Amino acid sequence: MDPKKTDPARYTLNMALAAVAGQVGCLTVVIVVAAAFGGLWLDGQFGTRPLFTIGLLLAAVPVTLIAMFWLVRQTTSRIQFENGKTNGKSRDDRDTDD
Repeated sequence: MDPKKTDPARYTLNMALAAVAGQVGCLTVVIVVAAAFGGLWLDGQFGTRPLFTIGLLLAAVPVTLIAMFWLVRQTTSRIQFENGKTNGKSRDDRDTDD
């Protein structure tokens, strides 16, 4: 059977989550490559061959984790389920939870 015909809401949710995973992967690559090239450029400017490259690559780890967390939260907060419910609660229920 075609998964689109059996449960279109589930298929759409899976495709949205796959898109989030793709965005997170691309974001990680962009940050690490930018840190590597930035470190190499700074090392070339100041003549400190491995210092800036290693430093920026190590600094890229927490930056990547924070950026991934932010991106996933922003993207998944936009996913709307049937009848205005998210995570099993309606919007009104989430506002009144303590």
